[in-house]
Amino acid sequence: MAKPFTEASVPQQTGRTAFITGANSGIGFEAARVLAERGARVLIGCRSAERATAARDRILDLHSNAEVEIVPLDLGNLASVREAAARVRQEPRVDLLINNAGIMIPPREETADGFESQFGVNHLGHFALTGLLIDKVRETAGSRVVSVSSNAHKGGSIDFDDVHAQKSYSRVGRYNMSKLANLLFTHELQRRLAAVGAQTIAVACHPGVSDTELARYVPSWVMWFSPILQMISHDPPEAALPTLRAATDTAVEGGQYFGPANMFELYGPPVLVQPIAASHDEEVARKLWDLSIRLTGVDPGLAPAA
Repeated sequence: MAKPFTEASVPQQTGRTAFITGANSGIGFEAARVLAERGARVLIGCRSAERATAARDRILDLHSNAEVEIVPLDLGNLASVREAAARVRQEPRVDLLINNAGIMIPPREETADGFESQFGVNHLGHFALTGLLIDKVRETAGSRVVSVSSNAHKGGSIDFDDVHAQKSYSRVGRYNMSKLANLLFTHELQRRLAAVGAQTIAVACHPGVSDTELARYVPSWVMWFSPILQMISHDPPEAALPTLRAATDTAVEGGQYFGPANMFELYGPPVLVQPIAASHDEEVARKLWDLSIRLTGVDPGLAPAA
């Protein structure tokens, strides 16, 4: 039996560059910490300069020789996404684009561009960022685009008739929809990369259950079950392992999906898991891809697979 994937399993990353969105806290920070420790140059994309600086300083306190740079990024503002992408394109190389940042079950809000916030930040912001950076990422053989989804995708469907929840809004339903969109995007991106013979792959993962800032909108009554939640969750360093495996395991193949091994994928070491069949629906994925281009004005420029 293969040994469980741990932090010690992450190979040396010297000479590689990783751009991680939402790396100021939670699993994004933990992924940035480990990659920096292994020698990668790590760019942390964050909305708050203060919190990004604190995250960078924490990593440098642990690893004084680490290379960590801050890239201002607000995924809820396409102008900011374009500015961040322009900054990252100045790098000599980008080996890893890790689409990690997200929001979960907030009250209905809109992004700066008028998108429902969860769909706008979790999917459209990352779609635009990836589209603006994909040519840069493709310059490096063995590069990867890693998108962080969620077990919640299993309850999701794409509401093309009310994509911005102007008719009705369900916090959980729209979160589920955004997480399914992450997987549809990953699979469509992988198909298109493969169709052009790219040496870049698209991979997805999910962290299971962990106590991070993503849960700040979780209703207070849920905390009544705190002892139970602690039993079926794991800390951010462990929750970051699916991301790290998707990003660095040399055996990973395009289109794969990693999540925790234990108890309905809630916690435990990262293993290859299976998303719902709907995430592989090529017709829906193409429709979402085309819609995302229209909404963001960003075309990744990859022809659809035949």
